[in-house]
Amino acid sequence: MAADDKTNTQEDAMQKLKEMRRSVTLGGGEERIQSQHEKGKQTPRERIEKLVDPGSFIEIMPFMLHRHSDFGMDKNRILGDGLVAGYGKIDGRRVCIYAQDFTILGGSFSEVAGVKLAKLMDMAMEAGVPVIGLSDGGGARIQEGVWSLWAFGELFYRNTLASGVVPQISVELGPCAGGAVYSPAITDFIIMTDKTSHMFITGPEVIKAVTGEEVDFETLGGASAHSTVSGVSHFQANDEAHALALTRSLVGYLPSNNAEPAPMVEPSDDPLRMDKALDSLVPADPNQPYDMHDVIQRVFDLDSFLEVHAGFARNAVVGFARLHGQSVGVVGQQPAYMAGSIDIDAADKIARFVRFCDAFNLPVITFQDSPGFLPGVAQEHGGIIRHGAKIVYAYSEATVPKLTVITRKGYGGAYIVMGSKHLGADMVFAWPTAEIAVMGAEGAVNILFRKELKAAEDAKAERERLVAEYRDKFANPYNAAAGGHIDDIILPSETRPRLIAALELLRDKQSSLPAKKHGNIPL
Repeated sequence: MAADDKTNTQEDAMQKLKEMRRSVTLGGGEERIQSQHEKGKQTPRERIEKLVDPGSFIEIMPFMLHRHSDFGMDKNRILGDGLVAGYGKIDGRRVCIYAQDFTILGGSFSEVAGVKLAKLMDMAMEAGVPVIGLSDGGGARIQEGVWSLWAFGELFYRNTLASGVVPQISVELGPCAGGAVYSPAITDFIIMTDKTSHMFITGPEVIKAVTGEEVDFETLGGASAHSTVSGVSHFQANDEAHALALTRSLVGYLPSNNAEPAPMVEPSDDPLRMDKALDSLVPADPNQPYDMHDVIQRVFDLDSFLEVHAGFARNAVVGFARLHGQSVGVVGQQPAYMAGSIDIDAADKIARFVRFCDAFNLPVITFQDSPGFLPGVAQEHGGIIRHGAKIVYAYSEATVPKLTVITRKGYGGAYIVMGSKHLGADMVFAWPTAEIAVMGAEGAVNILFRKELKAAEDAKAERERLVAEYRDKFANPYNAAAGGHIDDIILPSETRPRLIAALELLRDKQSSLPAKKHGNIPL
């Protein structure tokens, strides 16, 4: 072959590759891309480019085609087949990413998607990097039958294997229906976009056919419903740009895998800073609420708190923050909502967050102020015993550094489960306002002095005297300190430097659990 012929052949090959790459980026075609844009949505590659550091994304298996011919599928073979997969960087840190392409057969999940994700998830686990999924699809590809179900099974299986090995984040940017919802549900965090993302097992049509109930997509499974009612979603974003920015922020708090320590950033806040406003934050009246967010914002590095599940079970507060630059998990009760009592939803919210932190070496710092578990027939029949036990289990099995601050009420079971020394907390501090007892003064007096109150000439005055006496004895932390159940009583303004010092001591903490395959958490 002549040299000119070889050169032409090489040029033709290069040109074909360029054309193939361009075809890949077009997905389902320019018309469908335009339709996506008109809905306020982006293509998968546009989303990925906004998520990762500029120019860092590298796609894998972009030229895959499906092999099915039923229902006219032989005429619907498009490069990439509805799923973009690859790896890139966020703030210089490696991540694996996949994104469904709604412009190709509605982003339906196919055999090809299963093959790509099996490869991507295996690589992520072996390399020890987080996995981020951008969902926008109509569920299993019906035309492929069992092969589409096989693909979902491959993904679910790897989601489970990767759990506790590398962080997994699901970003819902469109519909997510049927079996497709189980992959996000297994992952660590779900971010949903308002108005444009929906998650549900059965759609409105099926619900109407079976129950006669009429419901729209937003009410059934929109971002607001799952962020406030069901608790399925951990973050509610205003739009796609907000969702992707949230994802970048979240990744910054997490280690890349379970063998890495909690991330550190260069501290920008004075470790010795003491906020005097904390000394007067807790009201003198034990029945008057205050906002636990105020405590968190003043103790941790300024503007570093990223709340998780902000709209769900608002009687509990969980999220990530930085303490002298180190990423930590924060758990607290919220006296401003339901008095901070623990109900079924709050128990699930706290337990799952603590277990995530423990899986990925993030110290857990707890702020305790709860009158106890929420009473009532609905709670008992709903299984508050089983759900409350999850908190006991989560704190007890956690081997990361655990620090607790009792700001006010530590009553009964709530005192025990919320990071007490009895469940393995490394250091427990109490503010002078702390009340540690089996129950509140009024309830205790009614039980302990029932006969005396019944016989008293002035029952009201006697009750007030006994309540005051009980409070004088238990409405302070000194009895608990005398018994060694707390490590120190500190001024609220001292909380930040004391937590930083304790965390520095415990940074290289080594702890292990009894040898076993795994425990049996009361799910």
